[in-house]
Amino acid sequence: MAKLSTHKTLIVMLILAMLSIGLVPTAFAQDGPFRVAAVAPSATNDLAFSQSMFDALTKIQEELGEDNFEFVFQDGTFIVDDAAVALRDWASSGDFDLVIAHGSQFGSILEELAPEFPEVSFAWGTDQNTFGLDNVFAYTAAAEQGGYINGAIAAGMTETGVIGVVGPIEVGDAKLYVDGFVAGVAATNPDVTVNVTWIQSFSDVPLATEAAETLIANDADVLTGTAQMVVGPIAVATENDLPWFGTQSSQADLAGDDGVLFQIYRWDVVLKDMIEQIQNGTLGGESFVISLENGGIEMEIDPDRFGDDADALAAFEEQVNALVDGIVSGEIVIFPDEAAEPAATEEVEG
Repeated sequence: MAKLSTHKTLIVMLILAMLSIGLVPTAFAQDGPFRVAAVAPSATNDLAFSQSMFDALTKIQEELGEDNFEFVFQDGTFIVDDAAVALRDWASSGDFDLVIAHGSQFGSILEELAPEFPEVSFAWGTDQNTFGLDNVFAYTAAAEQGGYINGAIAAGMTETGVIGVVGPIEVGDAKLYVDGFVAGVAATNPDVTVNVTWIQSFSDVPLATEAAETLIANDADVLTGTAQMVVGPIAVATENDLPWFGTQSSQADLAGDDGVLFQIYRWDVVLKDMIEQIQNGTLGGESFVISLENGGIEMEIDPDRFGDDADALAAFEEQVNALVDGIVSGEIVIFPDEAAEPAATEEVEG
């Protein structure tokens, strides 16, 4: 067997040493860049669900470098049939190491498509169902955690004793967030009423706007919501100078100093696990959950909220951190076993 030159031997030894201490991206372990294709229902700047995935892929690319990680992102694909075309094209091309269907509405597509391409790795969310397929990863968020924290703090801010929530469809991480928010309010001040309006749409901004206005008309003086339609309710909150609590992605730029606290999804945490498994030959069969504990969920304070008041900011950070620590340690139980349903919820028609 031919021997490596001294120069090449040193290079190989250096790379192995760097790998052992985590300085070389995993993508170096394969020939060419790791390539991902993703489809999402809304825009990459929706300040919510789709942006959370786009930001995660961008972060991974920044960490690994464009020579080691490439991705294509088809946004604004809410129609399931259009997403199916893109997913099939990517799978049949053989050009991608991972194909992501970012949207719970795309699950039925993957359940049918993945068995046709057993050598292609797929991922979808938010859900935990891999359909029993060895080439499908599933991912979701413990959205009730940030929801609880937002609710606990919102309960201390309301002056009318009424808080408004604009929800999309009562499924997935949207439901978890709203249920967690309601639980946080109830645990902090059971006398506060949480009015929840489910508008039955993830993307209907006018309807979400109308729902937020109705909530305010019913005395809500703090607002929150989830999904890409929240740009409407955020605008209503700022017009009325009311506190806004967000989830999925940072909404600070839109909310301004009316923003309070945002639950941020860090999908890159679980995507890195998927990438490593794929490179080691495992194409799916596992579900992932981002959480406060694994760093997949982060709480971001709106930077404009406290201005130059460093003492107020420090006190608020301490309050948020105490809630985070309580949830991670298990001291705070978001949904106690004795409570069949989150308390203090009233439905308000939009």
